[in-house]
Amino acid sequence: MSSFQERLAAGEGMVGLWLALADPYGAEIVASAGYDWLLIDAEHGPNDLRSVLAQLQVLAAYNSQPFVRLPHGDAALIKRYLDIGADHLLIPMVESPDQAKALVAATRYPPEGIRGVGAGLARASRWGADRDYLARANERVQLWIQIESERALNNFEAIAQTPGLAGVFFGPADITASLGRLGTADDPEMEQRVLAAITQAKALGVPSGLMTGSERFLGEARKAGATLLGVGADTALLAAALRRHARTLKDTLA
Repeated sequence: MSSFQERLAAGEGMVGLWLALADPYGAEIVASAGYDWLLIDAEHGPNDLRSVLAQLQVLAAYNSQPFVRLPHGDAALIKRYLDIGADHLLIPMVESPDQAKALVAATRYPPEGIRGVGAGLARASRWGADRDYLARANERVQLWIQIESERALNNFEAIAQTPGLAGVFFGPADITASLGRLGTADDPEMEQRVLAAITQAKALGVPSGLMTGSERFLGEARKAGATLLGVGADTALLAAALRRHARTLKDTLA
């Protein structure tokens, strides 16, 4: 099988799942299912540096490419996650090209960026065993940013062309909220604008992705050129399966 980056470069659609249980055992169960990529969520999931580290360690044995979504784009926080080996990052709520440029700088060592040099103490370099880590670190980091507001969509072309970005990821729920329709599923304006931005990203040669519970919209996004296809979350799938199981048995055994 081709590597994740090769498949991404080829424009292949790849299916992924959110990990929000904040538990390495649960993450490993999900990894055994064979998703193309998995996103450890430290924005809305109850994750911290150590719980993310534990999940990265168990996921290393599987083919699913791990991503980590940080709670925000603070440079010091980015540095810590890079040092534990989270080299595929997703940063939420990016709204301007200046913000995107600053995030790229936070993921790069000088002179290209501002990342502090402490690789000898870090898992990312295998505690210094990877002698080439510093020379290759800047190119290894894959920084994705989330487009989650009307302002971000208005600035999309400039944001997407930021040098150093690996890709852009759309948040339909937050975009809908920014349009004044919080909680509205399948909002037509949101869908139209996201699909237009995905098409624009493809024309610019920028990979894109999104997370949605609508298989119809996901299919339309794929046709427009989206490559990272987020299809759900471990928490939601577990909750749905348990509720269905309990309801069925209660009805059967009542």
